[in-house]
Amino acid sequence: MTGKFEALSVETLPKRLGENAALSERIGKDSSRWTVREVGDGNLNLVFIVEGDKGAAVVKQALPYVRLVGDSWPLPLKRSFFEYHALTRQERRAPGSVPAIYHFDEDQALIVMEYLSSHVILRRALIDGRELPNIARDIGLFMARTLFRGSDLSMVTKERKADLALFADNVELCDITENLVFSDPYFDAEMNRHTSPQLDGVVAELRADRDLKVEAQRLKHLFAANAETLLHGDLHSGSIMVTDTETRMIDPEFAFYGPIAFDVGMLLANFWMAFFSQRGHEEKGSRDSMRAYLLNVTAETWAIFRAEFSQLWRTERTGMLYHRSLFEDQGDRLAAEQALDHVLSGIWTDLLGFAGIEVHRRILGLAHNADFEIIADENLRARCEAKALRFGRHIAVNRRQIHSIDEVNNLAALIEQESRI
Repeated sequence: MTGKFEALSVETLPKRLGENAALSERIGKDSSRWTVREVGDGNLNLVFIVEGDKGAAVVKQALPYVRLVGDSWPLPLKRSFFEYHALTRQERRAPGSVPAIYHFDEDQALIVMEYLSSHVILRRALIDGRELPNIARDIGLFMARTLFRGSDLSMVTKERKADLALFADNVELCDITENLVFSDPYFDAEMNRHTSPQLDGVVAELRADRDLKVEAQRLKHLFAANAETLLHGDLHSGSIMVTDTETRMIDPEFAFYGPIAFDVGMLLANFWMAFFSQRGHEEKGSRDSMRAYLLNVTAETWAIFRAEFSQLWRTERTGMLYHRSLFEDQGDRLAAEQALDHVLSGIWTDLLGFAGIEVHRRILGLAHNADFEIIADENLRARCEAKALRFGRHIAVNRRQIHSIDEVNNLAALIEQESRI
């Protein structure tokens, strides 16, 4: 299927993709027997589950606008190109961590990929109170492997620069992040929304906070200028699918070259937001166990990331940065460890900033998290959100004075126990 772009529908998909070998070989050649469901609940794309006599697959198609807003906000179809290329690189760098890709059609901006039939969105699982045993390990390994192996710490310089040039064209999606994450929450942007009037006072306070706004812009500067590695670019609990034993990352259409700390901070922020939302999900009983679990997950994810990143530093540091000829080849392993500590310390400090800003944009900006949004009692929701906002402000502004994940988690627990907004 090539030619002029045309959005698929449940009715037209079997006819238009019936001759696609990658799809028909997996689900059955008789497209008249296919069943199609449109299940896209994200902000940007069409997502179809297609089932036939032999099996099932997912067809994801970009739209020429932001689906959440409508055709008043145009968006280039090329984002599917970046998603496809990001997925293929992530699979090479962290095998088994993303869905298998069967087919890519650049003209129609669509990807045919593995249907994760037993998986659910991680955010939904956390809202339901599921304490999944493997997510910290799986996500920590994914981040360490993809972020290290996509950087000048590992890649051949010529190949990394070519990759940087390829993903540098993902301009429009970077623009969304640059504005919706780092700027819009801190002024009365047109598409902002928050729980009002309950949070009006808190919002006014944050928008008048000079230290916070300066820090947000310093982080925006870092995001835009520090092209360290290929990022997922939108790694949150809605971009991860899970079972009790397996974890897969999806939807890397925001992929581009940026700071290592960005993916890590965005991901941990979503665990902390889930933590602060738990009061709103206690209609069936206490969530004390879930709160403890979520804080443990943040600590374990960071520990796994550090350990795997360190292992890759010692065994796969083949790029131009911190070259072994300056350290190990001269018998100075301790100097290499000192450099590693410096790199990890920088990632830690910056991830706290990105995490704090992510908390703010998910409560004050355009795209909100279901963790808070499905809390029907607006007063209760506002209490949960206000605590998260205060937490986000603290870790963003004071990130250089925070030295451990336990310190952050203790702060989160302290704020969560307070009764006032």
